[in-house]
Amino acid sequence: MERISAEKRIKELSEVIEEHSYKYYVLDNPDIDDYDFDMLMNELKELEKEFPEFILPSSPTQRVGGLALNTFEKVQHTVQMASLQDVFDFEQVRNFLEKCSAELVSPEYTVEPKIDGLSVSLEYTDGLLTRASTRGDGFTGEDVTANIKTIRSVPLKLKNAPEYIEVRGEVYMPKSSFIELVEQQELRDEKPFKNPRNAAAGSLRQKDPKITASRKLDIFIFNIQQCRGRDFLKHSETLDYLKEMGFRTVSYNICHTYEETESEINSIGEKRAGLAYDIDGAVVKVNSLSQRDIMGSTSKTPKWAVAYKYPPEEKQTKLLDIEVNVGRTGAITPVAVFEPITLAGTSVSRAVLHNQDFITEKDIRIGDIVTVRKAGDIIPEVRNSVSHAENSVSFFLPEVCPVCATHCIREDDESVLRCPNVECPAQLLKNMIHFASKNAMDIDGLGDANMKLMVDNGLVKSPADLYTLQKEQLLSLERFAEKSAENLINAIQKSKDRGLDRLVYALGIRNIGQRGAVLLCERFGDMDSLLSASKEDISDIEGFGDIMAESVVRSLREPHRIELINRLRECGLNMTYNKQSANDDRFRGKTFVLTGTLPTMKREEAKKLIESFGGKVSGSVSKKTDYVVAGEEAGNKLVKAQTLGVKVISEDDLLEMTNYGKE
Repeated sequence: MERISAEKRIKELSEVIEEHSYKYYVLDNPDIDDYDFDMLMNELKELEKEFPEFILPSSPTQRVGGLALNTFEKVQHTVQMASLQDVFDFEQVRNFLEKCSAELVSPEYTVEPKIDGLSVSLEYTDGLLTRASTRGDGFTGEDVTANIKTIRSVPLKLKNAPEYIEVRGEVYMPKSSFIELVEQQELRDEKPFKNPRNAAAGSLRQKDPKITASRKLDIFIFNIQQCRGRDFLKHSETLDYLKEMGFRTVSYNICHTYEETESEINSIGEKRAGLAYDIDGAVVKVNSLSQRDIMGSTSKTPKWAVAYKYPPEEKQTKLLDIEVNVGRTGAITPVAVFEPITLAGTSVSRAVLHNQDFITEKDIRIGDIVTVRKAGDIIPEVRNSVSHAENSVSFFLPEVCPVCATHCIREDDESVLRCPNVECPAQLLKNMIHFASKNAMDIDGLGDANMKLMVDNGLVKSPADLYTLQKEQLLSLERFAEKSAENLINAIQKSKDRGLDRLVYALGIRNIGQRGAVLLCERFGDMDSLLSASKEDISDIEGFGDIMAESVVRSLREPHRIELINRLRECGLNMTYNKQSANDDRFRGKTFVLTGTLPTMKREEAKKLIESFGGKVSGSVSKKTDYVVAGEEAGNKLVKAQTLGVKVISEDDLLEMTNYGKE
């Protein structure tokens, strides 16, 4: 194709694809099927590959950059992203409306659903998305532009846009995406997100936009922060204007009286269970923008709006049974099975009971009447036992594994009962998934679904079986074609050259995380030396204790694991560690603070990692703090760090800063 024709066709395809994306992701009303859409996208990709000089900044192919990684640079908000005052009963709603009526002439209100997600700012210049940032503390957020672009309902180019506009929205994870993600995390024996909001926040702060894209986030826009070239009188006008430009906006209704407002809040609450996304309340706002100026704001919240928070729905039901499941690490997990009840619009009949301590503390017995609710309106949980059945007895987890009948063990420092038999059929699939995972052998294309397919069809019964797989075997499975089978075989062979620390971590030794595997390899250098190491040798490693040392020695001397290592050696896997510089003090002079629960590392493990590179770990945040490493449920330390402008990083950021797991 000639250059002029190619440029014209690229522009035409970009516009057509964005229009179809708008109809699909914003209006939920597609007018072409997925195949035709894919064909248009493929044509655009091929043309852009041949004529890269014509790629538009707003091209739909630019939603997930190939190499661009987020740096999460600080962003100062020109207009404060304030939070709302929460109210929890209708008396407080009435008081708010009466206060507005006392200060304003005939005020009217918009009532909108309160999306339970993560608040963000989107900035557009001449119609093009130029920057996206998180709310942070309301004054300072983080640049997440690359990740926001992966959200399909975010327009990269606006229709009939003003010179400049900044809008505010709520990024959320749809309920279906959240359930799918939790299932994947449980299959990998990872700690699952507690609710869609936490999942959305964690997904939006991924350094790699491709990971964010895989989480299937969405967004609602609910406010104009600032706009040049257009004036508005009412908030409702701004919402209508946002919709005209191509944004997915929150719904609203206009109310004038307390009775109308209460009715609308109740109406939103009744629809809540049937929504595809999570809401935790309804927002009542003064509609007139000039009247908002009269009401003013406090330093934290506007006086012209409140957020009514819905109470969690709880119901009582009869506990019929307690099932026992076995996880990847042998963890014995009790699951409550009860008479079905409807919570948040769905039928619920099962909930995890965590461990024996949880059951004993709440004295939960089969036959009890129990109270159940949905955490975050998604994950069912048993809150307490209301009453015991006549002649009921206390429940205790079995002493032997329900799958392989191996005697279960419980370490002194753990609340979890475990099956120690790694050949237990219940553990096979999850161990295989762990072996191939990104932080272990990182076998591209060998995801959960493909692994399950191979295990279910008997192609693999051990990680070593992966390295003897033939393309013809994969072609017998429904998910594989010639090219995909060939790619997977190549990826498996490529993994043979991974660092020894990756292999040690992939073996799934209890109590040994990624950093522990690195320390073992740095100390012993090769697999043979590690296999012959004594408990005393291992416990001498800084950061290791007797429990970790005992776990390593016991695991590496189990016959089945020795057999696995020998088979992997025969298959050509790397058994020698390429050490990093022993005098690496890249963190010298830097102070870190740890807060929250990290995804894979214990806090002490992260502390040792930082100190091994010359850094210092402090217990409190100050202006002298260089980094705050934040995990799930980070508390006041995170808030203080954001207030002081201290750089906040994730566990992934920390590991990348240390080249952790890389040769």
